This record gives sequence, structure tokens and C-alpha cells, in this order.
Amino acid sequence: MVNEQQSSEPHILFQLGKTTYGIPSRLVEQMEMVEEFTPVPNAPDFVEGLVFVRGRVIPAINLRCRFGFSKIPYDTASRLMVVRSQGRSVGLVVDAAREFLSIDAATIAPPPETVSGLSGEYLKGIASLEERLVLILDIDEILSTAPSSDLSTENIKDAEKAENRISE
Repeated sequence: MVNEQQSSEPHILFQLGKTTYGIPSRLVEQMEMVEEFTPVPNAPDFVEGLVFVRGRVIPAINLRCRFGFSKIPYDTASRLMVVRSQGRSVGLVVDAAREFLSIDAATIAPPPETVSGLSGEYLKGIASLEERLVLILDIDEILSTAPSSDLSTENIKDAEKAENRISE
């Protein structure tokens, strides 16, 4: 007999454009409204910069840019989802995040092999929920394929020192 706890897992659902994505809620430390980011010199386009969240400085990744979508201005629905993966905390900037839902593992199918790009790198599966699809992301893969130097603590400290010298 399959344990119910193993057959479903709570997920945080969020939007990028008109598409709904999900990540396991156990990876999400907190969600914040999007405020200001401190730019990091020479960072890739998808790195918004550094942000101070509850006593910590963490890098923020714009998922729209990470997935190759066009960047849009932030609004009151935009959220910074702080996730913990691979021993580090990173902020993910999304268009909106409002839903918490337990997703049954039986509703998640592997991504079709014919879908390239996002599915090959970042997509763990596709959940079919009533009349909508939820793309389940692989946060470990999103962060591991980011050049580690872009998200490393040493690079952040160097950027902070440079920012402090500029502002002096």
C-alpha cells in the first residue's frame, strides 16, 4: 500500500506570463513583494542583482529572463520567492504567486521528448489538474545550470565591496 504522504506533495504555484508553474513548497523559504535590487557588475541578464531579505543578502534571478522570455516591469503582483537548494538561498522573481496546492504524484507526467529547451533543462514534469496544466520545475537544475560564479558567496561579497566603494 502506498503511503498518502508520498503520493502527493504541496506545491507553490506561480505565473510567468499566462503559464502556471509549480515548485515543491518544501523548497520555498519565504515569499516577498519585489522591491529594489542592487545590481551586480558583469552579471548575466537573468541575475537581477542582490537583495536584502530578513538579515541576509541573496542573489535574485529573474525567471522570465532565465527562460528566455522578455523582461516586463514589476507590479504589485510580482513576487520574490526565496528558495533553498543545493545549500544556498536564492530569490526567484516571478510575475505572480498566490496559490498553494497539494499535487498528487499520479497527475504528474514526464515532459514530452518532443518539447525542447525548457523541458530538457528545467522541467521535471507536467501536472494535469482539472482543465489546466502546471509545469513542475526542477529548482536544482535551474540553479545548477546557472554559472556557479554568478551565484557564489565569494562573487556576492566582491560585488558588495565594489558597490560600497562606488557609493562612498
